[in-house]
Amino acid sequence: MRKLSVFNFITLNGFYKGPNEDISWHRHGAEENAYSEEALKSGNILLFGRVTYEMMAGFWPTPMAIQNNPVVAEGMNNADKIVFSRTLEKVEWNNTRLIKDNIVEEIKKLKQLPGKDITILGSGSILTQFAEQGLIDEYQFMIDPVAISNGTPIFKNISHKLDLVLTATRTFKSGTVLLCYQPAGT
Repeated sequence: MRKLSVFNFITLNGFYKGPNEDISWHRHGAEENAYSEEALKSGNILLFGRVTYEMMAGFWPTPMAIQNNPVVAEGMNNADKIVFSRTLEKVEWNNTRLIKDNIVEEIKKLKQLPGKDITILGSGSILTQFAEQGLIDEYQFMIDPVAISNGTPIFKNISHKLDLVLTATRTFKSGTVLLCYQPAGT
């Protein structure tokens, strides 16, 4: 059975993006970059909502991304990807599949199949939907040492309490801290 994990960076006050999709506050230095390179080696299927997909597809295939961060760019561009969107008509980033409806049922089916594990990047509304259904097996949050005045909270509009158990931590030289959790009772 496949595992579904989440990887997001967030501010100290719980936002995963600022106004107008801004993520410029995220401190991603050499050490965090090495962590990303290592994580991409797992070969997980990457899962996005439309907004995150459009941001990622607009950056990782570009010459600038390939020049500045060739290992991560190669991993992102070569990874199998799924985007959930009711409004997109097609996806053009290589190795990407579009799913338009029944995302909870689709993930339930995918988790039952043999194969690569699945990682949600960004995509807060999808993260919240899957968390509420008990579908997420691991949460990885990279917390940046910054607070912003407003933005989108990581668990926006969650309707019930989500109990998590800390399973691992890592501190980066930048002051960023990685916290890994599993749902309580698993």
